[in-house]
Amino acid sequence: MAYDKFNILNSTAVPLPIENVDTDQIIPARFLKATERVGFGDNLFRDWRYNSDDSPKEDFVLNNDTYSGKILVGGKNFGSGSSREHAAWAIYDYGFRCVVSSFFADIFRNNCLNIGVLPVQVSPAFLEEIFAAISQDPNTTLTVNLPLQQISIDANAKAENFDINPYKKENMTNGFDDIDYLLNIKEEVSAFSKTTPL
Repeated sequence: MAYDKFNILNSTAVPLPIENVDTDQIIPARFLKATERVGFGDNLFRDWRYNSDDSPKEDFVLNNDTYSGKILVGGKNFGSGSSREHAAWAIYDYGFRCVVSSFFADIFRNNCLNIGVLPVQVSPAFLEEIFAAISQDPNTTLTVNLPLQQISIDANAKAENFDINPYKKENMTNGFDDIDYLLNIKEEVSAFSKTTPL
């Protein structure tokens, strides 16, 4: 299933300065019954967003109209815990296209890259600068430039580069998942198979 192409994203951001956010907090296990990658955004951070009677918790950032955007800025060690793909699905389905942190769990990072969410790992110091900029002005914007592998705070032009696997970068810029990539090179694979003895 193809996803939105990712090139340059300019957006306001939602701050979640909490460390060690695990996948069960991102999408609780009781919501993992569906197999299609839709509808999970409704339950993103469910237990943090809602009370037991389903009323919104006013102090949680996703229920605060002050913050919005396609970029989620999390604390250190984001996406730890179980390897459930649904955590990445929930983030994408909610509308985020990028998650910024100073450290990601490897499996969560790969799950994000497989479905079109860009995990941008920055230094702890730069992460604090991002949080400070958003705190000072919730309307501040960030620019995530995938071709240059750079994230910047537009208000002060401070920037930092980030790493990404070249294969995943190519897929993100084309909107491909792994199957889309193989289908895109089907003719090359076919030609190779005809000229290569078994």
